[in-house]
Amino acid sequence: MEYKRFRDEGLPIGSGVIEAACKSVVKTRFCRSGMRWTRTKGQAILTLRTILKSERWDAFWNVYKSNGVTQVIKSAA
Repeated sequence: MEYKRFRDEGLPIGSGVIEAACKSVVKTRFCRSGMRWTRTKGQAILTLRTILKSERWDAFWNVYKSNGVTQVIKSAA
């Protein structure tokens, strides 16, 4: 990484932002009371949640309507 340039531009260089995103996207959804997940179904939920949180839902939905969910999930992985 170009730490100096990133710092000069005010960009984060630590892992705190990523850790907070993981907590927001993953832990909050998966660790609710009574939740149980298989790996496959958990990955599908994570993929959809990531699309939603990254504000790409409309683009996803357009591809979904054209190709179906299986194709979209494979291309998002």
